[in-house]
Amino acid sequence: MYFKQFFDEKLAQYSYLVGCQANGQAVVIDPMRDIDQYIEDAAAQKMTIVAAADTHIHADYISGLREFAERGIKVYASDEGDADWKYEWLLNNDSYDYQLMHDGDAFKVGNIEIKAWHTPGHTPEHLSYFITDGAAADEPMGIATGDFVFVGDVGRPDLLESAAAVEGAMEPSARTLYKTVESFKSMPEYMQVWPGHGAGSACGKALGAIPETTVGYELRYNASIKAASSEDNFVKFILEGQPEPPMYFARMKRDNKIGPRVLKDCYPQPHRLSIKEIGDLDTSKVVVLDTRSKEEFISGHLKGSLLSPMDKQFNTIAGSFIIEDEEIYLVIDEAQVDEAVTDLIRIGLDHIKGFITPEDLASFGESAGGLETMSTMTFADLDAKLNEGFHVVDVRKATEYAEGHAEGATNIAHTRLKVRKDELGEGGKYVVHCKSGARAAVSASLLKREGHEIALVQDDVANLANGKS
Repeated sequence: MYFKQFFDEKLAQYSYLVGCQANGQAVVIDPMRDIDQYIEDAAAQKMTIVAAADTHIHADYISGLREFAERGIKVYASDEGDADWKYEWLLNNDSYDYQLMHDGDAFKVGNIEIKAWHTPGHTPEHLSYFITDGAAADEPMGIATGDFVFVGDVGRPDLLESAAAVEGAMEPSARTLYKTVESFKSMPEYMQVWPGHGAGSACGKALGAIPETTVGYELRYNASIKAASSEDNFVKFILEGQPEPPMYFARMKRDNKIGPRVLKDCYPQPHRLSIKEIGDLDTSKVVVLDTRSKEEFISGHLKGSLLSPMDKQFNTIAGSFIIEDEEIYLVIDEAQVDEAVTDLIRIGLDHIKGFITPEDLASFGESAGGLETMSTMTFADLDAKLNEGFHVVDVRKATEYAEGHAEGATNIAHTRLKVRKDELGEGGKYVVHCKSGARAAVSASLLKREGHEIALVQDDVANLANGKS
């Protein structure tokens, strides 16, 4: 059996290519949208992908299942859950080759058997897949658990309510997840666990960075599973301290349900803007996404630009600040354009029209008499700013805010700032801070674009010695 784990560092997402080396057939589990990476790897192993399967309707990235279906490859998707959790794009298209899966259903790829196990809680339709190498054994060697069990955690059951706005779903989902965890406890301890996410994902609160694990290890050391000593204890534990979901999660659920656009019809081909074209941009009607460091952005940027450095948080920030139909122009090193395009299409931001190099931005600034800058401060300046009529916006997570905050501060996590912007009114004066300055910088760019006067705190929150409540 051939087995390869693919990892997207920015989304902290795992997908899997599993192949039968005896007959050259392979399956992909939880594919990303850009599926050529799997096809090319399979070809290098002299294998052909004949199947693709999703564990559930994903909330944090566009699935590649439709891309495989478009190429005539048979796809497998859950038919568990109620009518709100069906793959509508499959049900409404007779041209695709597909099979809807229920608990206990199985299919084979060469000698490899993939068997569905209904594991609801994170979502109602969620499946995990037992994988058996029939050439060597008659029992599964592992489980592709999707967003059910991670290394050190389990998939959060609150997203239906906190991200997809299904009112009242949080606690019932947690109780369903408890029952699924109880079933997991009966699995053989030797069985490997191949999760759908790793450290950095917002699909749980304490995911480990190790790429795989075993049932036995998780039974001993997974805090969420250990909390399942009783149903009420588990529900309380699993619902506490979950991070605020990025804005785009609700859109991903919708797109993966009704069907994402097919890449061949919409793959971006951004061009490099000339100095004149930079000057002609109406930055109030398009999004200029600046991928440079916060220090470079603070020193000079186009009016109305949004900051999202090319680091592990790039997708999270872009997806939380940009609406899907907005036209995007990148400020980026030319060598990073392809990487950024790939990152953005993986979360359904397809309208990338052009890019501006840092050198061209500097040249434009010289010809235009300068670029916009951002006012910065430390916590030592806070009292003076408050006396000037500024209000504090704390963009840390609610759990961080609860540990201590400036008196009177408004807490809106940076991933929810776009959604909750109306709470700040219009034309306000805001001191924006986080723990050390990174989340505050990206948040300040959004608030400045919205027309507020901003003072950005570039300081460690430990220096907020006075005014805590």
